[in-house]
Amino acid sequence: MLSAVGSLLRLGSGCAVRCVPGASPAASRLRVTTLQLCGLPRYFSGETRSDPDAQSHGKVHRVLAQHKPTQFDKKILVWTGRFKSIEEIPPRVPPEMIDAARNKARVKACYIMIGLTIIACFAVIASAKRAAERHESLTSWNLAKKAKWREEAALAAQDKAK
Repeated sequence: MLSAVGSLLRLGSGCAVRCVPGASPAASRLRVTTLQLCGLPRYFSGETRSDPDAQSHGKVHRVLAQHKPTQFDKKILVWTGRFKSIEEIPPRVPPEMIDAARNKARVKACYIMIGLTIIACFAVIASAKRAAERHESLTSWNLAKKAKWREEAALAAQDKAK
C-alpha cells in the first residue's frame, strides 16, 4: 500500500526523499525548504500571519504538526514557556514539542520537590531544637510508650487471672 501511495522520508541533513512509484531517484530528492508539505497543517506562535514570508508576526515553525494536545498538555506547554496562553496553542503540534515540554516540566517539578525537601529539613531541625529545649527526645518517648504497654499488659494479665 505504501508503494501505491508514496511517502516522504526525512534525512538528518535537511534533505528529504519522496518515495513515489515510477519516479527517478534524482527527481525524488528535494530540499526540505522547497518541499511542499502536502496540505498538512503547520503552526505558528504569535499573531496570525498575513504574509507567508513575514517573520515579524511570530515565529514560524516548519515542523509537521501531528499530535492533538490534551488540556493537560496545553497546561504543560504554557507552564514551560512554549506558548504565552492556552488560546495561542494550535490545534495540532509536533510530538517532539510535547515531549520536550514534558521533560522540562518534569525537571521543574524535580526542582520544586528538591526545594520542598530542603524546607522540610529546616522545619525538622527547628522542631527538634524546640523539643530539645523541652527536654523531649525520641528515646524518652520510646521508654514512655514501652512503660505504657507493660502497664496495659500487666492489667490484662490481672483481669485474665481473676
